[in-house]
Amino acid sequence: MTRMFEDGKLVIASHNLGKVREIRELLLPFDVNVVSAGDLGLPEPVEDGLTFVANAKIKARSAALASGLPALADDSGLAVHKLNNEPGIYSARWAGPNKDFGTAMKRIQQKLKNFDDKSAHFTCALTLCWPDRHAESFEGKVFGHMVWPPRGNKGFGYDPIFIANGMKVSFAEMQPKAKHAISHRAKAFKKLVKACFRVTK
Repeated sequence: MTRMFEDGKLVIASHNLGKVREIRELLLPFDVNVVSAGDLGLPEPVEDGLTFVANAKIKARSAALASGLPALADDSGLAVHKLNNEPGIYSARWAGPNKDFGTAMKRIQQKLKNFDDKSAHFTCALTLCWPDRHAESFEGKVFGHMVWPPRGNKGFGYDPIFIANGMKVSFAEMQPKAKHAISHRAKAFKKLVKACFRVTK
């Protein structure tokens, strides 16, 4: 049986401002005091897991133990089908220490230039971990294709080059509310909420 979140404060185990903003917006219907790992000055753990869920667990556990509070971690990435699902769990690392996703997107464009198939998907794993190390994990995916040049400035990461199936605009061109309705993070979040949260407002 899954554990319900009944605490008043939650740490978002991320130093990625775009990711923190998106998770904070998803948490708005709940009476939760949200603080990020960056706000608390928590260190970023080494993400040496081989799956999105494994890395989400590493981040959530690290933040929960360091803060003494429940922590919610996201590990997500882009899988380009013709590139053997790269960059996958290494999506952030492709952007380098300076989080230069412009360079990472150009790298994908270069690798895909000889392929007609531009299909891809985003995966998001969310792990909610308590200081006693109990953890709940959930995963969501959204499928679509790559586009060039990059389009839009509302998203972050690889959002400017990804269009979800059934859509005509990139994730970075969508209003946050519209993206939250279909994104990989939203799908994982819906599973998390159904299992662990109670709507309070």
